[in-house]
Amino acid sequence: MRFEKTAGWLDWYSNPSTPRFKLPAGAVDAHCHVFGPGDEFPYAPERKYTPCDASKAQLFALRDALGFDKNVIVQATCHGADNAALVDALKSSNGKARGVATVKRTVTDAQLQDMHAAGVRGVRFNFVKRLVDFTPKDELMEIAARIAPLGWHVVIYFEAVDLPELWDFFTALPTTVVVDHMGRPDVSQPVDGPEFELFLKFMREHSNVWSKVSCPERLSTTGPKALNGEQNAYADVVPFAKRIVEAFPDRVLWGTDWPHPNLKDHMPDDGLLVDFIPHIAPTAELQHKLLVDNPVRLYWAD
Repeated sequence: MRFEKTAGWLDWYSNPSTPRFKLPAGAVDAHCHVFGPGDEFPYAPERKYTPCDASKAQLFALRDALGFDKNVIVQATCHGADNAALVDALKSSNGKARGVATVKRTVTDAQLQDMHAAGVRGVRFNFVKRLVDFTPKDELMEIAARIAPLGWHVVIYFEAVDLPELWDFFTALPTTVVVDHMGRPDVSQPVDGPEFELFLKFMREHSNVWSKVSCPERLSTTGPKALNGEQNAYADVVPFAKRIVEAFPDRVLWGTDWPHPNLKDHMPDDGLLVDFIPHIAPTAELQHKLLVDNPVRLYWAD
């Protein structure tokens, strides 16, 4: 099947630089995706965008080029609740990938068991209105209750301004809860401001809440430019991510977000994204927790 990309779609950067930062042995890229290929794994009819293809082979080649050992592949919204491309990538990874699926209440117990055997360890609930249609919270809570006995967790994607209205739902979830991209803070606001402080309170008061300190390219207003004679990409995001890493070192994850869906102004160099890591996790101990200990504990415990 032929799919026409959304107009203005930015394709992923095919020749990333070699990171200067040497990743610790066993490092995990804990947030990335596969898109299709569409002729093998068709995109969902209800999708809000049509991406370029980004195959499992291309993802694994990037993993090796950047120096990662493993991946956590998150179901892309363009595939809806058809997790076939995700499961195929997991089965092809030789145990080096785990997954986060999207499911509906109609999913059967047998399907959940099959996904678990393939390496799925969580489900994603998306609350970003421009990306998905609203799913009733009672359906999401029912799904969360069904996956809890499997030891799976819930990944939540939302924007910072929506945290107050979602707070009660999030704090009632019966699993570990992983927040995508720090809840998308507005980094033009002060790091000590009320909006980001509410997110820190969310993590501080609920020990089951983790955060991915990822996607500076989505949050930055300064962009990937050189500062002080040194390449310090996305410098305005550093204080926010660093605050979370230092406050909650055992509950943070990091990922590239390759192949970077729905970016509008630039496509990041994944090598530069890796070089962002020591700015937010400045010690070897914090780097090891962020990149090895935490993702292995969450995704490879069994």
